[in-house]
Amino acid sequence: MKHMETISSLFQGDSQRLDPRAEPGEQPWEMIMDKKHFKLWRRPIEGTHLYQYRVFGSYTDVTPRQFFNVQLDTEYRKKWDSLVIKLDVIERDVATGSEVIHWVTHFPYPMYSRDYVYVRRYRVDQENNLMVLVSRAVEHPSVPEDPEYVRVRTYESQMVIRPHKTFDENGFDYLLTYSDNPQTVFPRYCLSWMVSSGMPDFLEKLHTAALKAKKLELEVRDYLAKGLEGGEGRAPAAEPKGEGSRSPAQLEYA
Repeated sequence: MKHMETISSLFQGDSQRLDPRAEPGEQPWEMIMDKKHFKLWRRPIEGTHLYQYRVFGSYTDVTPRQFFNVQLDTEYRKKWDSLVIKLDVIERDVATGSEVIHWVTHFPYPMYSRDYVYVRRYRVDQENNLMVLVSRAVEHPSVPEDPEYVRVRTYESQMVIRPHKTFDENGFDYLLTYSDNPQTVFPRYCLSWMVSSGMPDFLEKLHTAALKAKKLELEVRDYLAKGLEGGEGRAPAAEPKGEGSRSPAQLEYA
């Protein structure tokens, strides 16, 4: 996020290539989409036919808290994301707030639906005025593979949200870095097209859902509440499906 000012300056330019944060020897980032509220880059993942994607965006009509909560509230997402087939919290670690999620989603025809089992964790950093949400694929004994879906075993997502002012005032920037292997035989350019067409649709639905929750004052879980009191975001108490809560040592990370 320290490099966000540099990235943000490109909103005023026409550069098609950018290296937001590439270490020596890494593949450069290639801009593939330039929209009003966000820019999308990609770069090849060495040794694979896949890409890693990076989105930098900014909104001024919703608060960081609303945007953050709408992403985390699985019950609300079932209402605003029409691609969701199933979305459940399987397990929660009460000490860290880490949650294991089972997510089943439609893929474009004629592809089979995909399912993901991933662990997510978030943190509210008051000192640096940031919110961070990190997810990655895991294995979990409560969610064996279902022949009806294709299991995605490689998945990583990191989002950092930086308010323009505070968590409860309109306006923020966000940086999303994402990669997965959807287990398809389609070539790289097809996968790139799927992401470049699907990403704007998802971000717009996410933004609209945050606006709707704000205007209608919908009841969305406040995941920042404990974070603003204790300095770290923790998951609210709820009954997850599956085997219940475990200690951090018992959560198997992939």
